[in-house]
Amino acid sequence: MLHSPYTCVLWDVDGTIADATPGIFPRLLEVYESFGLPAPEAAQMSRWVGPPMFESFQKLAGLSPERAGEALTAYRALAARDGYAASVDIYPGVPDVIRDVAAAGIPQATASTKPENQVRAILEHNGLLGLFTAISGARAGELGRSDGKSDVIRWALERLEAAGADTSRPVLIGDRFHDIEGAAEFGIPVIFSEWGFGEDAEGEPAAFRAVDAAALRSLLLVEEAA
Repeated sequence: MLHSPYTCVLWDVDGTIADATPGIFPRLLEVYESFGLPAPEAAQMSRWVGPPMFESFQKLAGLSPERAGEALTAYRALAARDGYAASVDIYPGVPDVIRDVAAAGIPQATASTKPENQVRAILEHNGLLGLFTAISGARAGELGRSDGKSDVIRWALERLEAAGADTSRPVLIGDRFHDIEGAAEFGIPVIFSEWGFGEDAEGEPAAFRAVDAAALRSLLLVEEAA
């Protein structure tokens, strides 16, 4: 039998479960063009994946909070037009890890700064939604606010607890520095997914690093001694 050193598992989505860049990047370029902004350099595009977009439109595009809200509205309209689960690739082996963790009876939740409705659409489209005890994401439609990683982690823990899950030993799987910083506020260790969008240095403070799904599985599940 399999057991886990953790009582629940929290998952980031972009860069951990899914690669949404085939949809994200074209939509960003369309928003940039509509706002009269010069297109960002290709090498800088990965910086958009993971952090809250409301913040990124200010930090990376140089927009005021008001204009950032308008840009985010435009971006979400394009995402709704295209379909939230369209042009999203699921990382190889990750669905099997999610299934194995669920089969071992370990509650799972998302903790993503991606809008919650988009998270649900992606998981449902790929047959994974039912494997999660709780879904936690950013609150779509509430502009002028920026739901950070600590917010979605807190909501994930609250929803897991409301469902009767044991949250005494959680772990978070993520690929960016803000995953590690957000988890640190709750004393939660992080497994850094090296297949994601974070630079190598971003994963240095993580408790563990996983080079692929097989390595991740070995950190989450171990064979129980007879």
